[in-house]
Amino acid sequence: MKITGTTTLAEGKFIRLELQSFQDGQGKNRKWEAAQRINAQAAVYIVARLRPSDKIVLVRQFRPPVNAFCIECPAGLVEPGESPAQTAIRELIEETGFHGKLISITPPAASSPGLTGELVSIAFLDIDETAEENQKPKQHLDANEAIQVFTIPRKKLPDFLKQQHEKGDVIDSRLEILAALG
Repeated sequence: MKITGTTTLAEGKFIRLELQSFQDGQGKNRKWEAAQRINAQAAVYIVARLRPSDKIVLVRQFRPPVNAFCIECPAGLVEPGESPAQTAIRELIEETGFHGKLISITPPAASSPGLTGELVSIAFLDIDETAEENQKPKQHLDANEAIQVFTIPRKKLPDFLKQQHEKGDVIDSRLEILAALG
């Protein structure tokens, strides 16, 4: 199986819609529509825990593609010349104001492979909540960002997500997995 050609159907500032031609396992030519990011295919999803309280840091922001506020872990795009680990530390500070220490990071994995070629690394960070820099975290948001920060005890995560869903928020699927695993 292999891609045999790609045609751009539409292109905006950040996203390109492609029609991909590919050969399936039986040698038959097929078509597939895919959304691709322009100039950035790598992203980082940040699972950050406050220590010693064992609270998870979450964000709530409006996401136009689902026309709703979403509860997510902090996340961001890897900028040119930046490693996924550097992105994780930078985005955590920007979105939440917290300063964390990278514990581990996964290799890039597909975020929604039936839709996009975007690859996401999952970064695990610990935040020393006793550190002076984390006493009064101050976000460093872009002009177009409005992000609300939550710190939720890990054991109460399923209940929190249920409450937010009942209020009309959409929950990021990766966060649902984290909650289900306890």
